[in-house]
Amino acid sequence: MDIDIPEVVAEVTAAFQRYEVALVTNDVAVLDELFWNDPRTIRYGAGEILHGYEEIMAFRASRPSVGLERELVRTVITTHGRDFATANTTFSRNGRIGRQSQTWVRMPEGWRVVSAHVSLMPG
Repeated sequence: MDIDIPEVVAEVTAAFQRYEVALVTNDVAVLDELFWNDPRTIRYGAGEILHGYEEIMAFRASRPSVGLERELVRTVITTHGRDFATANTTFSRNGRIGRQSQTWVRMPEGWRVVSAHVSLMPG
C-alpha cells in the first residue's frame, strides 16, 4: 500500500480545509455534505455521542452558531492508498486545547468523514 501519495494528500487536505472553514463559519450544509450519509457514521464530540448521519445532522442544526472560531495548532493528514485517510489536528479555542480526529474515505460522491472524535484537554 502506498502511503501519502502526493495528489491524494492534496485532495484530502483540500477537503479538510473546506470542512474547517465550514466549521468556524457554521456552514451546516457543507458540514452535512462532508459526512458520509449512513447510519454507521459516528461523531463523538466534546459533549455528545452521535451514531448515524441523522443524529449528526440534528446536532449540527441545533448547536449554537457563535464561539466557533479556533486556531489550528498542528494538523497531520496521512493517506493510505487512494481511498482512505486520517486527519488529526490539535486546536486552541478560548485558551483551551482540543483534539480532533477524522477518518476520511473516498466515496463515489467524493471524500467523506465516516468517523470523527473531538475532545478537550482538561483545564
